[in-house]
Amino acid sequence: MKEANWKDSDKYFHARGNYDAAQRGPGRDWVAEVISDAREGIQSLMGRGHEDTMADEEANRWGLSGKDPNHYRPARLPDEY
Repeated sequence: MKEANWKDSDKYFHARGNYDAAQRGPGRDWVAEVISDAREGIQSLMGRGHEDTMADEEANRWGLSGKDPNHYRPARLPDEY
């Protein structure tokens, strides 16, 4: 996500990361969920907005459920991502 440095790509990378983790086999989805929840919790404590946190968590759940992360893909994001 930081490498891409692409506007409005945050939700896509949340969904993509969780989707990829869930596809790697049993237990990976649980690990991804724990990491995502911890990250969101820390960012929330640092003063990030509640709405943004909720949107990130929705994208996390989308990816973990196996749904296509491209649903959140921003326009013209390079194919390498």
